[in-house]
Amino acid sequence: MISRFVLLKIIALAMGVALLTGCATGSNPQDPYEGFNRSVFTFNDNVDKFALKPVAQAYQKVTPSFVQTGIGNFFGNLGDVWNCANNLMQGKGADAASDFSRVMINSFIGVLGIFDVASEAGLPKHNEDFGQTLGKWGVSSGPYLVLPFLGSSTLRDTAGLPADFLADPWGYTKPVRVRNVGYGVRLVHKRAVLLDAEKLVDGAALDRYQFRRDAYLQRRANLISDNGQSEDLPNYDEDGLGASDSDAGQVKPATAAPASAKPAKAK
Repeated sequence: MISRFVLLKIIALAMGVALLTGCATGSNPQDPYEGFNRSVFTFNDNVDKFALKPVAQAYQKVTPSFVQTGIGNFFGNLGDVWNCANNLMQGKGADAASDFSRVMINSFIGVLGIFDVASEAGLPKHNEDFGQTLGKWGVSSGPYLVLPFLGSSTLRDTAGLPADFLADPWGYTKPVRVRNVGYGVRLVHKRAVLLDAEKLVDGAALDRYQFRRDAYLQRRANLISDNGQSEDLPNYDEDGLGASDSDAGQVKPATAAPASAKPAKAK
């Protein structure tokens, strides 16, 4: 598996290349590096097509649904720790308290988070990361970026990724071989969750790159504004090897935004 420190180097390299190619701006003010982004998108798409997607399809086919649910719940429970911290930093005390309660209930009553008892008790799942926290603090999104292996991002969200990586509780699991197996299982599980959503994208989008870019920017804007619509906007970015645990197993592929929909202006 790719270590967190290698991923951080990839992020830094991608940002540097994007800035160096900034003179070749695109027509979309939110996507001035479109040429670079499309090239990385194609690379990620090929990695997914020939490596990640086949494994995810096999995982979905042979793994019982209750086991898949348990895996998503387990990593989602770890993600609630960082959700709690980000809600605190954003000044959302009630949500932070809810996240803390979720971790306590699911960790002890839910057997290390394998069973999502907290949701059944009426404590909703939140999806927070440091990029959203920066947005709440008034940092503008900056241009859209597609990162190698990691997928869709913005300059602000990319700047928040190191904190997300370092705050991942699973990253401190020992021995290392167990940690790496967990990274692999989590990645394959997340990709499997998105298989059905991908069918909607392929059927609805004339330009898959544009569809995913617009869906990502709209979803991020909604998450930061807390307007209550973000849960209806799936995260179609299956290339995100570095995605947080906060949305593990939480993707809702049944509702896809039409390909012609205009993205919300990123903040």
